Amino acid sequence: MTMPPASAPPAPAATFFERRFDLTARGTTLRTEALAGTTTFLTMAYIVLVNPAILGQAGMPVAGVAAATCFAAAFASILMGFAANVPLALAPGMGLNAYFSFTVVQQMGVPWPIALGCVFLSGVAFLLLTLVGVRQMIVAAIPRHLFAAVAGGIGLFIGFIGLKNAGIVVGSEATAVTLGNMRAPGPLLALFGLLLIGALSIRRVRGAMLIGILVTTMVGWLFGMVTVSPEPYSLAALTETAFQLDLPGVFGLTGSHGLGLFEILFVFLFVDLFDNIGTLVAVTKRAGLMDADGRIPRLNRILLTDAAATMVGAVAGTSTVTSYVESAAGVQAGGRTGLTAVVTGVLFLLAMFVAPYAALVPLAATAPALILVGALMMVPLAEIEWEDPSIALPAFLTVAMIPLTFSIANGLAFGITAHAALKLARGRIARSDALLFVLAALFVIRFAYLAAG
Repeated sequence: MTMPPASAPPAPAATFFERRFDLTARGTTLRTEALAGTTTFLTMAYIVLVNPAILGQAGMPVAGVAAATCFAAAFASILMGFAANVPLALAPGMGLNAYFSFTVVQQMGVPWPIALGCVFLSGVAFLLLTLVGVRQMIVAAIPRHLFAAVAGGIGLFIGFIGLKNAGIVVGSEATAVTLGNMRAPGPLLALFGLLLIGALSIRRVRGAMLIGILVTTMVGWLFGMVTVSPEPYSLAALTETAFQLDLPGVFGLTGSHGLGLFEILFVFLFVDLFDNIGTLVAVTKRAGLMDADGRIPRLNRILLTDAAATMVGAVAGTSTVTSYVESAAGVQAGGRTGLTAVVTGVLFLLAMFVAPYAALVPLAATAPALILVGALMMVPLAEIEWEDPSIALPAFLTVAMIPLTFSIANGLAFGITAHAALKLARGRIARSDALLFVLAALFVIRFAYLAAG
């Protein structure tokens, strides 16, 4: 009797990844996770150029910030993948880097090494709040219907960023925004990419977004739409910003900086906290990782990773590191585990060697992926009971204010405050709503403070 040949055992690497990231249990494969991680990286790669440009205006060495940006994103994303096993990538956050450069350093006159010290202390505060359970309590206090609204609002936000990056939507003094020049190279290239990715997606082609981005980039090169003049760059540039933070200088801030120190720490804490919560909710919901009760698995590990990432980023020489909404692009490409984040992190690590060449992938090539992801993230809005005004109004404000103010934190602020106010108006207040009303009060104080500023 002839015995059938024994099947070859799985490769050790495949066995490790399967065991470490639960690939089969989450309905994914090694190849899919690699494609998803690459897709996320390509949609985030702009930060390698934009972050140094913004922080450079604060007097920081541009090459050093470029290296620090890559290192911080690599460390944070890889740690998130291994520690929390979620497809969530991190990098220095947009908005907070502008606040760091234009407000803290230029307007308030705080030297950038001291400002980095403030970022580090905000990371310590994140860590402490997580360890005592405050951040987890905040996530639990957010009403479930606002989770769906945040996901939809971030979808609009991502789509709007894509349309803006493509030049399809541009600024206007008369109407705030208007249609761009549709005969310009950028919009034409983006529309080509959007049609290509859409066609590949409806045909269920694996890696549709990645293929679309790469093909659109090549078309841009062929027609001369991409011009790059990279500056000389070396990994030694990292030493220009690494370990340059000045913690003693933070505690030595006096005079006009006394209250300013509290303001700086508060803004870094507040914006990063709620941007992270919003992004986390949207990405995990889209990935199908959130349970039926709206709980996020391994939440504590996710939040601890975020805190560690901010501290390491400050030591490397960059502003606050935060979760990126562009992670949703990788999720849409099939990413379901932390391996997606690990792949993204490894690519950021490799980008340290060629940071200035990130501009070879134009914004018009990644914009179509963001537009499609934004469209597909509208799905959770169907879960909201729009017929109930007590649910519809907070949900609508959340959805609308995220893209219109370019801030996930602002969207959550309006949604939570409206939800609490309507609860108060109806007289339906429970003891479990205490934290909700505390959050609403803090948001009102924040709005008053911003108006006074």
